[in-house]
Amino acid sequence: MPGMKTDSKRRRIAGRWLAGGWCLTVACVASAQNVVTTPVPATPAVAVAASADAATSTPEKSPLEAAVAAEAAATVKAFNAGDSTAIGGMFLEDAEVVDENGNVTETRGEIEALFKRFFERFPKAVLELEVTDARGIGDELLIEEGVRRITADQGASAAQMRYAAVRVKEGDRWPIASYREFSDDPLPTPAEMLASLDFLVGEWVDESPEGRTQIQYAWSDDGNFLVGEYNLSVGGRPTSRSTQRIGWDPVESRLRSWTFDSDGGFSEGEWMAVDDGWLVKSEATLPDGTTGSATISIRPSDQDHFVVESADRIVAGVEEPDFKLVIARKPPAPASPAAAPAVQDATASPGKPAS
Repeated sequence: MPGMKTDSKRRRIAGRWLAGGWCLTVACVASAQNVVTTPVPATPAVAVAASADAATSTPEKSPLEAAVAAEAAATVKAFNAGDSTAIGGMFLEDAEVVDENGNVTETRGEIEALFKRFFERFPKAVLELEVTDARGIGDELLIEEGVRRITADQGASAAQMRYAAVRVKEGDRWPIASYREFSDDPLPTPAEMLASLDFLVGEWVDESPEGRTQIQYAWSDDGNFLVGEYNLSVGGRPTSRSTQRIGWDPVESRLRSWTFDSDGGFSEGEWMAVDDGWLVKSEATLPDGTTGSATISIRPSDQDHFVVESADRIVAGVEEPDFKLVIARKPPAPASPAAAPAVQDATASPGKPAS
């Protein structure tokens, strides 16, 4: 009947929205070494720590490369000796240093004082430098970019920053006129971006007037996706099955879900974090080309329940009423009763089963 066909179609779309996925945008965890934020007057040093033998095997440096390598070696030596006066001498009198947070230190004297305080706090700090680019502008200006790493104490992890420095030629030296640092945290992995959704792993169930949906989530073998399985039944009879993947979209910088249904339909969701949960903009397509859309909110209530509410539902161009579902974690199966021990016939011989 036409009415029954339409209701079935809407139920399948509602199932797709329910299987739209749940996500949270996760802020990257700051480096454990964030305490080491003092900017370092880095100079390019491709092989500052290399041995003398290794140095003799490298191609001959140009005069510019030799000059910045000498500045690098002097910087590493002064820093690892805790010599703030020598570090100050790497800068012009009116130089500036800008850290990754935008804090500015101006003049050689203030820069020297900055490093003096740093060395008093971290007397065992060790510096490593690596140049990634150095280019001359005319005969008396040099722009260099690189990476500096500081280990605050023995056994500690290194704090890494990118830097850009402007150098001005003075005689046979290239002191720093301006130095700026930038955060160089590694990009988060897809698994790290999905970590907040780990609560989904396990089995869930939704009991509603429209039917019963059994839900199961697990991590993919590579750990880059959460994989969900949805099985919908109505009146005790299976009606549809959906498979979903939730992953990180690095282009759009958001979590995204893709759902594929046993009848050939599919849906996609884009997620946004809100104060008490998440919002998803979901779009679904049925095998016959009918489409639907909705805005869904997901709000965890406790470790065993979360609430799904849908609004702005449009099915085949027709506005549909809102709905609210409470999803519960599936309780563990009851333990099987222990088998009663066999009662031995008193007349039987030892070791012989009772008849």
